[in-house]
Amino acid sequence: MGVAQDHRASGPTVLRMVVGAQLRRYREAAGISTEAAGYEIRGSHSKISRMELGRVGFKERDVADLLTLYGVTDPSLREPLLELAEHAGAPGWWQPFGDVVPSWFEPYLGLEQGAVLLRVYEVQDVPELLQTGDYARAVIAARHPEAGREEIERRAELRMLRRRVFERPDPLRLWAVLDEAVLCRTVGGPAVLRGQLRHLIEMADLPNVTVQVIPFSSGGHAAEGGPMTLLRFAEPELPDVVYLEHLTSALYPDRPSDIARYRDALNRLSVQAEPPESTRAILQAALARLG
Repeated sequence: MGVAQDHRASGPTVLRMVVGAQLRRYREAAGISTEAAGYEIRGSHSKISRMELGRVGFKERDVADLLTLYGVTDPSLREPLLELAEHAGAPGWWQPFGDVVPSWFEPYLGLEQGAVLLRVYEVQDVPELLQTGDYARAVIAARHPEAGREEIERRAELRMLRRRVFERPDPLRLWAVLDEAVLCRTVGGPAVLRGQLRHLIEMADLPNVTVQVIPFSSGGHAAEGGPMTLLRFAEPELPDVVYLEHLTSALYPDRPSDIARYRDALNRLSVQAEPPESTRAILQAALARLG
């Protein structure tokens, strides 16, 4: 159970990424194309690409056949990877909420669970991991006007459960940059926003949470294209992942040059924003304006 046990806490999504990254290294070392690898497992080159990115689950037979094709015959190398592939097929903790989790959002939940660092820029709402229950319900009701009370509650419950990443022995490190508009938008009404701002103050005081505000007075900035999230993992073989959410879908730009561009934009945002030491005063001033 050694290798699989070491990675178990990362969750199935990150396990798939670990297996995929190792398969890619073996394939490249063997000088085999994705087309040839796909043919070996009765698939296409795009299937191999999705497997290597951890975007799909693995069949044990496919992994075994690929390892054989790549010349990986040593049991001490094959068996740990096959074991990881098996655990990567386990359902995530969010499976009971399948009725309110769209297929395009499910991979993100796994990435969030397995990340050690999450960097986010938000222009309209408080980042979901920092939301109170009342604020979350107000945001969900606005985004899903067709949803009944029970569905709104289930979506909010899922959002609150996601905050358990802060309760791990090695809690998630979150670095959030908020546009000043987030503090002005009275989501759910003044009372809900007051509760949310107080919660933000408490969260920003945690050693693993950094909150910055980029004021209107800063003018143009590096992320005018909209919200973005970057996730980093403990596994050194895994690259950072960029997540861009839209109304009915999400994008995961995976070209190294694109990831570097988003990382640079977040770095520049953190410089343009007010320093973290000013955040408490900024949030308290926003509270005072609400009366």
